[in-house]
Amino acid sequence: MTRGTIRVEDESILLRSGQAKVRIEAWGRDGIRVRATTLEEIMHDLPGSLLEQEKAEADASFDGKVAEIRNGATTVKVELEPLQGWPIPWRISFHDSDGRELLGEKLDRFRRWPGVYLKNSSGDQFRAEARFQAHEGEKFYGLGQHQHGLLDQKGCVIDLIQGNTEVPIPFLYSNRGYGFLWNNPGIGRVELGTSETRWVADSTRQLDYWVTAGSPRQVMERYAEATGHPPMMPEWAAGFWQCKLRYRTQEELLEVAREYRRRGLPLSVIVADFFHWTLMGEWRFDPEAWPDPAGMVKELEEMGVKLMVSIWPSVNPLSENYQEMQERGLLIETEKGIPAHTVFADRRPEGPMYMHYYDSTNPEAREYIWGKVKEGYYDHGIRVWWLDACEPEIYPFDPENLRFYLGNGVEVANLYPLMHQMAFHDGMRAEGEEEIVTLCRAAWAGSQRYGAAVWSGDIPSTFEALRVQVVAGLNMAMSGIPWWNTDIGGFHGGDLRSLCFRELIVRWFQYGVFTPILRLHGHRLPALARLPDMGFTGGPNEAWSFGEEAYEIIKGLLILRERMKPYILEQMRAAHERGTPVMRPLIFDFPDDGECGDIGDQFMFGDKILVAPILEKGARTRRVYLPRGERWRDAWTGALLSGGAWIEVEVPLDKIPFFYRGEEDMGLLVH
Repeated sequence: MTRGTIRVEDESILLRSGQAKVRIEAWGRDGIRVRATTLEEIMHDLPGSLLEQEKAEADASFDGKVAEIRNGATTVKVELEPLQGWPIPWRISFHDSDGRELLGEKLDRFRRWPGVYLKNSSGDQFRAEARFQAHEGEKFYGLGQHQHGLLDQKGCVIDLIQGNTEVPIPFLYSNRGYGFLWNNPGIGRVELGTSETRWVADSTRQLDYWVTAGSPRQVMERYAEATGHPPMMPEWAAGFWQCKLRYRTQEELLEVAREYRRRGLPLSVIVADFFHWTLMGEWRFDPEAWPDPAGMVKELEEMGVKLMVSIWPSVNPLSENYQEMQERGLLIETEKGIPAHTVFADRRPEGPMYMHYYDSTNPEAREYIWGKVKEGYYDHGIRVWWLDACEPEIYPFDPENLRFYLGNGVEVANLYPLMHQMAFHDGMRAEGEEEIVTLCRAAWAGSQRYGAAVWSGDIPSTFEALRVQVVAGLNMAMSGIPWWNTDIGGFHGGDLRSLCFRELIVRWFQYGVFTPILRLHGHRLPALARLPDMGFTGGPNEAWSFGEEAYEIIKGLLILRERMKPYILEQMRAAHERGTPVMRPLIFDFPDDGECGDIGDQFMFGDKILVAPILEKGARTRRVYLPRGERWRDAWTGALLSGGAWIEVEVPLDKIPFFYRGEEDMGLLVH
């Protein structure tokens, strides 16, 4: 690197060293944005997660040695020639309002690498890295949903690439008091090492990141302002969602909804899962199995139940729309070889076949798929969408061989789920709809603004998987995605004949009641045989399917959830208005309690309820930590307990420990 030049103008710092150009500017309240490139100039139209912000009231200055921008709670400093006598042009660091360094670049004296490292690869693409100094005791939360089972992700390497059960959101919160967004939608990784923290984009035209300082609550509020607030969750979405793999006919689905009504059980949503269609890529019901969609929707609405339908972005080459989509360039293409993306089954022909995916990064393709969905579903009264396989699910996933409307897959592939969600959000808004919910298996930073309700994918039906989902959900909450859920009971392998699985389904239901969305789903055993048309279905998966003991407990939990709905919607209002996650780790509410930083098997559900789910087979007692500085009321006994202590509680099968914060007896939860 050569010596650098610096210029301060308006609320920005402009740096240059050789071909490297860096722009640092105030971005939103308390936020600082950093962009860098080796191209001719910094670009303002590259796709990403950050939204345009009103001009910040910030102060910029330069004294000849150090340039800085003060933007509310966050200050960025640029020190020129930080290593005397060594040709490293500058060092960028971020500080809180007291001047404490929160995050600073790590410089390599002998390799002469600055904290921003750009290595040209081909054409206008380069590899980008941002390197920061590591700190002992630093803990990292967020980064989306992962199956590693860790709350604090210090020491992890997180791949930034979409996959079933793995949802990368390139945003984290550090217990040092800052939030960091990597605003690059390409394939890469983050390395949270003990020697340094490194963010990597394998191929991009511009490095881009954003930093803000503050408490967890303040940082999540600023992040929502920067990337988008979630809509207000509809009242019905806070209820119970019924799903299985799969209801084969309209009459089968309706009979399940009628049985819920006969039993007096609350039900808000029921799902028509995959293979209800004619062919993938036609986005309409098979008229033989689903002869009257409008009549079905009407009967369900009369019972107070919404119908959600499964929508896949895949296109069968035999479908009626394939030829037109191919000719108009609405499908993802390949750089080399046959433009097919995965092998999967469809209703015909029998057996596996190659499938294609529409290109959600193409605005014309988004309009096209919404037009087909409107004609096939919306015009029949359907308003709730399950956007399955929206990573997209490509095997093998070689992003360098994918050509999207916006560029090569290595540069833009992580945007796919966000722009798929945008297609449905914008389509619904164009029809005048305000209540927009899309259940999704993938997401990106900013997906929350399109009403994305993310679930944790096709996980196994085990206690180990249940334990992992708790921390996965807490990190998802700290990634700005407040609407999150799991398949209650897990997706793969739940055997209705197993006493262990019946215990698991009860414990999972107890946990699910205290998650943002309560949804039962799974491919249950013993499963029915595959049908001749390649459609298949699992065993029964309704509230009454797991034996009488389990049913009585589940029935009580469904009633409990209904009684909690006003409280849940109050917390959803805070998520909508301020970005406050509904389900969150203890560190969010108690950042000064050192005991809370590593507790991943308890959480706060809103401001007032602490939950300690049972995550071990056969457990009948468990330890619970009550954070200090508060009094806690046992929701089952009414006993008042002092915080700052571990307690041992009895947990028979019909009990999940939870506690009210403060001395107030909420009085509405346990009957």
